[in-house]
Amino acid sequence: MASTLDIALLYLLAAVAGVVGCRMLRLPSMLGYLLVGVLIGPNALALAKDSAGIRYLAEFGVVFLMFVIGLEFNLPKLRSMQRLVFGLGAGQVLLTLAGAAIGNLMLITAFSLLGRAWELSWQGAVALGAAMAMSSTAIVAKMMAERLELESEHGRNVMGVLLFQDLAVVPLLVLIPSLAQGGGDLWATLGRATLKAAVLLTVLLWGGQRLMRWWLTLVARRKSEDLFILNILLITLGLSWLTEHAGLSLALGAFVAGMLIAETEFKHQVETDIRPFHDVLLGLFFITIGMKLDWRPVLEQWFLVLLLSTLPVLAKAGMVALLARAFGSAPGVAIRTGLYLAQAGEFGFVLLTLGAEVDLIADRWMSPVLASMVISMLATPFIIMGSNRIVMRLSATDWLMQSVQLTSIAKKSIRTEAHLIICGYGRSGQNLARLLDQEHMPYMALDLDPDRVRQAAAAGQSVVFGDAAKLPSLIAAGLSRATAVVITYRDTPSALKVLQHVREHAAHVPVVVRTLDDADLERLRAAGATEVVPEALEGSLMLASHALALVGVPMRRVIRITQDARDARYGLLRGYFHGADDDTVEELQQARLQSVGLPPGAPSVGERLGDLTLQAMGVSVVSVRRASGAVIEAEDELRLAGGDVLVLSGLPEALALAESRLLRG
Repeated sequence: MASTLDIALLYLLAAVAGVVGCRMLRLPSMLGYLLVGVLIGPNALALAKDSAGIRYLAEFGVVFLMFVIGLEFNLPKLRSMQRLVFGLGAGQVLLTLAGAAIGNLMLITAFSLLGRAWELSWQGAVALGAAMAMSSTAIVAKMMAERLELESEHGRNVMGVLLFQDLAVVPLLVLIPSLAQGGGDLWATLGRATLKAAVLLTVLLWGGQRLMRWWLTLVARRKSEDLFILNILLITLGLSWLTEHAGLSLALGAFVAGMLIAETEFKHQVETDIRPFHDVLLGLFFITIGMKLDWRPVLEQWFLVLLLSTLPVLAKAGMVALLARAFGSAPGVAIRTGLYLAQAGEFGFVLLTLGAEVDLIADRWMSPVLASMVISMLATPFIIMGSNRIVMRLSATDWLMQSVQLTSIAKKSIRTEAHLIICGYGRSGQNLARLLDQEHMPYMALDLDPDRVRQAAAAGQSVVFGDAAKLPSLIAAGLSRATAVVITYRDTPSALKVLQHVREHAAHVPVVVRTLDDADLERLRAAGATEVVPEALEGSLMLASHALALVGVPMRRVIRITQDARDARYGLLRGYFHGADDDTVEELQQARLQSVGLPPGAPSVGERLGDLTLQAMGVSVVSVRRASGAVIEAEDELRLAGGDVLVLSGLPEALALAESRLLRG
């Protein structure tokens, strides 16, 4: 007889093994939870039993998932995407439900003509259609973030549909138990449930927001992290208890709790605090779902599983693509939207399980349907990764649309020389563009937000729609003619892609990268970043300068202290580069920067940096830029190579001697 500790350790070991395996294969962790649930379940290795206690604990995973979705749901976000959410998203869910009901009616008719009975009622077909209507937010959103597609046109379509699906779960959780009542009481039961939900939601949302802000402020003033987390758990589970006892569902109360907290200033702190509970319990939920899968009927009904794994996916992809096309998307964008949303989702498991619990879906259907849903989710990463090839085959105009986009970029940049390429036109990119305009310096900005690009371009600013992480966009923006590339957004994977393209195709162009902190400093430098500017450092320097000035430190000294700190951190700020207007007596007595390029036949090529005795001349080497574009620190053991560019710091006379030593020996 296994003890509670034995069972807990088994689940933890299985979860760790599943997550590690998926991470090694670069697959979502959720798939790992499902697979280990299948393996340890009563229908495979029988290491664990799907007990009532475990199932009830796993329900808390759904509760916290709905709570997190409630935190993400806010009226401004919904308003900005209302056409996609309530147009494309609502159309997808409603058409899937209608399609399931109509398809089931056709099967009933066909079987009756053959003299046989079809077991699934129309209510069960609606419950099954509700499960099939869901797509995996966890898989799709994560992969789009990694592929830098969240702000693309198809990315906005996908996120709009996913947001409506998440919202639709709430009424579907009310609808499915009402359908189980059957007979003439169906509409009365559904009406009572809807009225009950509307009254409860109105009361909670009308008076709950002020009460929530007041209560969380009161708790936060106690300055106890434990007390704050306990109150968040109490609020989430308390509202879940309230909605369950009102005849609704646990998940609905959690969703309302998230919505109420989302409108307070504590939203981000709550997201951070609740994440461990959410991830662990949701993982347990997916393990219990995997345990429900019985492989024996799956093998016996393999043809049915194959049909359920392919036909609904193809039908859903085609339907979403047609809907997206009807809402004005280009053919290639519409097909991508359909491919990204074709799979089953995590809430599909919730709705399917609920349908089985209220006897709308027979037990013999559970294993084939569960297997098909798991297979569709397993296939999703591969479908998304191959989406470009699929779209190219299915849409003859997609390559033309991409060519038009690149042509529009090239058209704006073709007459631009010695310009800066600004990757990302958010707040930082726009501030940089304003400074460049003041100095009458040309630039070309690339951004993936169509609304921002349209408004900025209408205002006469040099910004175009394009993905800076893609080589064709950079080349069309005039990468080979640019004087510098500035990455203004805080996305290290995207920055690394930009650096790779610049290093391979325009190694002579320096790149400045913005980051949040120093965590990825070495990776970015090794990838070829000329300078990395962390926000945390700049924020701390500004904070220190204001604090020093307020306590009476002379402003001249404050400026010197902060400049010394920057000099110690930024190699390129140790001095300045000489210009034509810098020949005053005062300027000639200050240290400056000078770049010296080494041709392949220079006498210093092949020598160790320490053997050149540049320091004895009063010159220090700030950095060395390799021919590949990589910027490395100057060390005595470093051997110089042809194509290197040395950034030297010193007085004018010393710099002249050092340049002569490097180039003429």
